[in-house]
Formats: sequence, C-alpha cells, structure tokens
Amino acid sequence: MSGERLTASASGALHGTIVVPGDKSMSHRALILGGLAEGVTKIYGLLEGEDVLHTARAVAALGANVERIGPGEWRVEGCEWISPDEPVYFGNSGTGARLLMGAAAGFPISVTFTGDESLSGRPMGRVLGPLREMGAGVEAADGDRLPVTIHGGNLNGLRFVNEKASAQVKSAILFAGLRASGAVEVVEPARSRDHSENMLRAFGVEVESGEVARLGAKRTLSGTEVYVPGDPSSAAFPLVAALIVPGSAVTVTGVMLNPLRTGMFTTLVEMGARLTIANERDFGGERVGDISATFGALRGVTVPAERAPSMIDEYPILAIAAAFAEGRSVMHGLAELRVKESDRLAAIIAGLVACGVEAREEGDSLIIDGLRAPPLGGATIDAHHDHRIAMSFLTLGMASHEPVAVTGAATIATSFPGYAELMRSLGGRVE
Repeated sequence: MSGERLTASASGALHGTIVVPGDKSMSHRALILGGLAEGVTKIYGLLEGEDVLHTARAVAALGANVERIGPGEWRVEGCEWISPDEPVYFGNSGTGARLLMGAAAGFPISVTFTGDESLSGRPMGRVLGPLREMGAGVEAADGDRLPVTIHGGNLNGLRFVNEKASAQVKSAILFAGLRASGAVEVVEPARSRDHSENMLRAFGVEVESGEVARLGAKRTLSGTEVYVPGDPSSAAFPLVAALIVPGSAVTVTGVMLNPLRTGMFTTLVEMGARLTIANERDFGGERVGDISATFGALRGVTVPAERAPSMIDEYPILAIAAAFAEGRSVMHGLAELRVKESDRLAAIIAGLVACGVEAREEGDSLIIDGLRAPPLGGATIDAHHDHRIAMSFLTLGMASHEPVAVTGAATIATSFPGYAELMRSLGGRVE
C-alpha cells in the first residue's frame, strides 16, 4: 500500500469475481504451530500482510527455519525454541503477539515482545493473567502493556473460564499448555472462533472443542500441510461495497465459512442484502464457499450481543452498511471494540458523524440511523492506525455524494495488501 492518504469517490457499478487474501487468524496460527512442530510444515495461501510477516520473523527469531517459497507459499521447519538475541517486534499485530506469548511460555527461554505505538497502548493482561497462573514469569509495562518479557518453562495445567469469548486468550492458553504438565482446559460460556483447535488437530494434537476446549494426552505436533482460505473479514469490504454502490454485482471466491466467523453475513441477510453463497466445500479443514453480493435496498436491524464473537472484526464495515440502510440499526455488546487497533467504537461514530450520518453509543451499544439517500461524505477520516477503519470509510466514499479521504491508509497493508488495486479492478474509484 503506497502512500498515507487515499481518497474514495462515488463509483460506477462494481463488477467482477475476485479472490481476497488468506485468513489472517489462520495465517498467524499456521506459522506459530509450524514453528512448534517436529518436521516440515508447508503453508499455502498465507496472508502476506505486515501483521503476519511480523509473526513469521518472530518465529524465525525463536529458532525455526521460516522460508518463503513463492506467493502465499511458505515452508516452516520447527525446533526447540531458543531465547532470541533481541526483542521481537510485532508492529500493530495484537493477535501475533498474544498467541506467541502463549507458545513461547512453554519453553525455558526469555522473550521480550514489543510493538508500535498503537499496540503498545493495548492491554495484554487478559493473556498474561492466565500465563502467570500457569507458572510463567512475566515482566510488563504499567497496565500489563508492552514491552512484555516472558520467562517460560515448567508450566502447570489450568482450567480457565473465558468470559469474554476471546479466541486469542484461548489460543494462548492452549499453545502454552502444549508443554505444560497437567490438565489444560478453557471453558467458554459463549464460544469464540475455533481455528486453533482445528489446526492443532491437523498437526496431530489431541484436543476437544466446543463449550470446553481441552488438550488431551498427545500434545506433540507433527509437520503437515496447511491450506489457508480467503479471509471473511477482508471479503466483507468488497461485498458491502457491492451492496451499496448502485448496479453492482461482485463475487468473492474461496471465502472461509466457519460458522463461528459468519455473523456478518447472517446480519447482512437479515438486512435484506442480496447475498448468496455457492460452491460450498471443505478446504484445509475449514468450510469455504463463493459469496456473491448484488446492489439492493437494505433495512436497519438489531444485532444481539451474543453474535459479537462471530463478527467482532466486521462491525466497522457493518456500520457502513447500516448507514445506507433504511431505519435504525442497533448493535449490542461492543465493549471489545474499545481495545482493538483503535477505539473502534469511537472511531466509527466520529467518522459516520463527519460524513453526515447520525450515530451514537449507549453503553456498549452502537446506534445508527440509516439514510434513505446516500450519505453526504466529504470528510477526511483519520484511520488511527486501524486497517479496518480505513477500509470501511473508503467503502463509504465509493457510494457517498462527496469523496471521503482517509489519512494513515498505509495501515491497510497489515491485513489486505493490494486492497486499493483490487477495488479499482472492480471499478471502484480509490486513489
């Protein structure tokens, strides 16, 4: 992504069939588990965005042989991890940092984790607390923030209740538990995404998933092949663009359809979106399909809090769809948005208001009064180091009366390299 500023203007009809980058959650996990495994792991379809590349460099710094073979194709040879010579830097990637903290805690090594300004301001306590309970030594900045140093080894088991349905917390505990003595289980009153359990199973680990994620006796990983499908969070941007730009019809192929990740698509259908899924199939241990979106009228909906874990990353782009829907949309249970790459709840509201849309928060709920006509636009939005905020307001700009500019748009490369070029290939005006 070149340049810090992008501007989106009212576009003609968007048309085309595209592929979006590989799923970010799976890409992080494939590299980390490949680095832990005995033997060689080959990864196909890896997301080569900045967040994932930070994880690749970190796994290499811990001693694994990490090699890029070709576009999206990587080879990882695992090993007994070692203390790196210097701190490992994760840029803006909270997922990579938190998951690797868990994995590193199982080894008798010391690792210091650092990040950029945005990541350094985000809380790590939800992961560090369980790791301390398992016996890891932890040094952290005030408020359990980066820089964090993990002194690992000699971990015990843990039974943890994952009240916030955080897949990152669950994954960190399971990864640490691979080298812990005793039972390791994570109880989930509301289920979080289960990519870690699925992938651990593919690497040969005994693990139960469901309301309780539990490691079995076999905790040794064997190298394997990992196929990463298209990221549903990334697919949401061109699909919503097609739903709000008149005359559009766009298909995204090979999108992951894990039921714990499809809350956004469920909600769009409830809004009346002309959204269809075809060619469903199994791919790399996950359900995938081709999703098509066609322009049409949308209506406001109420999104229940219990759906949040299955679409927590998609609320910024859902808010854009809601701005174009007739009537009021209410989204409940959004406390987690306050501790993402930015305070996403505040950023969504500020951006919508600047573009002429009525939006406000009540507690942990977001309320948006959609417009019968396209929003005015005409604003300059600060991305606040947040790739999803940047892409969401560029999407709005493609269908608003006046152009919308986004500063700090280079952050898009963390999850969606080539975003602007791809949208232009569909007919979008993003410059």
